[in-house]
Amino acid sequence: MDSMTYTLADLGYNDSFETERIHSGLINYSVGRIIAEYKEAYRVKGTDIEYLAKITGKHMFTATIREDYPAVGDWVAFEALSDKTAIIRGILSRKTILKKKYSNKQDNQIIATNIDVAFITESTDRDYNLNRIERYLVLATEGSITPVILLNKIDLISDIEKNEKIDQLKNRFKNVDILVTSALSDQGLEDLRSYITKGKTYCFLGSSGVGKSSLINTLLGKNEIKTNEISTSLGKGKHTTTAREMYFLNNGGIVIDNPGTREVGISDSSAGLDNVFDEIADLSRSCKYTNCTHMHEPGCAVLEAVENKTLDEDKYSNFVKLKKESDFYKLTEVEKREKDRKFGKFVKNALNEMKQ
Repeated sequence: MDSMTYTLADLGYNDSFETERIHSGLINYSVGRIIAEYKEAYRVKGTDIEYLAKITGKHMFTATIREDYPAVGDWVAFEALSDKTAIIRGILSRKTILKKKYSNKQDNQIIATNIDVAFITESTDRDYNLNRIERYLVLATEGSITPVILLNKIDLISDIEKNEKIDQLKNRFKNVDILVTSALSDQGLEDLRSYITKGKTYCFLGSSGVGKSSLINTLLGKNEIKTNEISTSLGKGKHTTTAREMYFLNNGGIVIDNPGTREVGISDSSAGLDNVFDEIADLSRSCKYTNCTHMHEPGCAVLEAVENKTLDEDKYSNFVKLKKESDFYKLTEVEKREKDRKFGKFVKNALNEMKQ
């Protein structure tokens, strides 16, 4: 446990949070930041001590969705019950939020909040995937978070392969900063360190085994986060992190490690899609129909660009897939049930016709 004394500014606090605390009637409570989340409990970091805190029964009763609960990165007003425990009395509004869709659920899963930069980490091994990077970019930009692509484990490939991958990334993601790193050989680590500044919060995103925890350990200068050995047969390591946690670097930067996941579901991410796929958004203004889906309509400028090879076909295909996900999650639970009911009826009628 970190025994250093911090100011609230060191933890990322600013005047906008303080103004809200006053206007919300929480001025008589202490302020801290959620740095770890457990089952039904949270670790709250104050200026000189950390508390194991819980929310009130009233809060649990009035909460209707996952976003009503605290998350790593949140600023909370709390009341200390002892020198180790506390009760959370309020959550201050989030400046930014990173969330993804739960599998087969209407609710969202909050990854972290009040983040300034998301390091979208992809390794150079066989799991390298541009479409997955694009998904993370949508999540980051939808949450008003600056994305940075971090190509890790460059020690595994030759300089020629490395340059080819960098060119791929630059061609596909023209307006996103790209860093290349290796925790094993320390390549690019100084560039990464210089990117992280005091009082700002950075979140590492990526699949299991891409090396997020190893990079954070290197930045910390100690093995704070446990990682398993890298498999020589698969070329990747197994991530042992099971919960999100915040760490504080010597230069004053704040980083959050996340459990790796292959499933990156997006919810209602219209703004994020338009931002990441700005080229398609620009083309769509020239479509014949204002409500063009860019899949089959005549006079579609997007389809024309794909046919003329001025728009990358893989990028277009990924856009269509993500757009369908986003549109589906916009539906209310009632609309989804109605859609499922009609589909079930369609399947039933089709089976009956086949029998006849």
